[in-house]
Amino acid sequence: MILTVTLNTALDVTYAVPALVPHSSHRVTEVTERPGGKGLNVARVLAALGHDTVVTGFAGGPTGAVLRDLLAALPPRDALVTVAGNTRRTIAVADAATGDTTQLNEPGPHVSAEEWAGFLRTYEDLLTGADAVALCGSLPPGIHVGAYAELVRTARTAGVPVLLDTSGEPLRRGIAARPDLVKPNADELAQLTGAREPLRAAHDARRRGAHSVVASLGPDGMLAVTPDGAWRAVPPAAVRGNPTGAGDSAVAGLISGIAEGLSWPDRLIRAVALSTATVLAPAAGEFDSAAYEDLLTRVGVQQHTA
Repeated sequence: MILTVTLNTALDVTYAVPALVPHSSHRVTEVTERPGGKGLNVARVLAALGHDTVVTGFAGGPTGAVLRDLLAALPPRDALVTVAGNTRRTIAVADAATGDTTQLNEPGPHVSAEEWAGFLRTYEDLLTGADAVALCGSLPPGIHVGAYAELVRTARTAGVPVLLDTSGEPLRRGIAARPDLVKPNADELAQLTGAREPLRAAHDARRRGAHSVVASLGPDGMLAVTPDGAWRAVPPAAVRGNPTGAGDSAVAGLISGIAEGLSWPDRLIRAVALSTATVLAPAAGEFDSAAYEDLLTRVGVQQHTA
């Protein structure tokens, strides 16, 4: 079983409009709702790959009830912890004229000390049956900035490989707890280390505590710096589409590779193929399964010798 943690879950609402014009009224042509938050996105991809997956984190209020109703129809198993506050919404306005998306993210519910303690008990119980755990996304109000560091240490004590995908101070604190893998994008890695060159920054991140670092480089693929060596994987060609959820699909590729014991090159191939297939999918956050199978044979991997 693979466990994903989303402390700041969301109900993702997408409005489709013919054209987004500032300071004007819009007629929405389509509305879609889906369970959201990075770890839930990762779990959906893992389930599509055939992995037994459990999601945990927080959900509460009327919005949380809608999220859990939608989640009940999907393969990931629901182990979310109920809180008194209302789960946030993320509002995406998709502009059909340009293909661009405007995103509005609400703050999450305030989580009390008692609710956090209850979550920790659930998390420790779930780790007993986990092959790997992915800690994903932002922290809701009320959660201390070292929360991910605490969860990393708990997973390491339980002997469960742990991937951390967050940013800012939670990443800085979390990396010091020595997670097995961190997956920042290029900007997050630069903010963490102060270095803009990805290879140098990834080595710096390892010195700060991460066992391995995989950096998302957008259309330039992914870079992995590990105890076993360093590799860069790139898609066969640039693609156009909606990148929403591509990073989460990459996390699903990496954490499933850890659970299956794949080599680093094979983990990177899967991660790049999934993220690229997500950009090509018609719906945000899904992946094109036919494109994924094709890309698995065409993603290139090069090892860094220095």
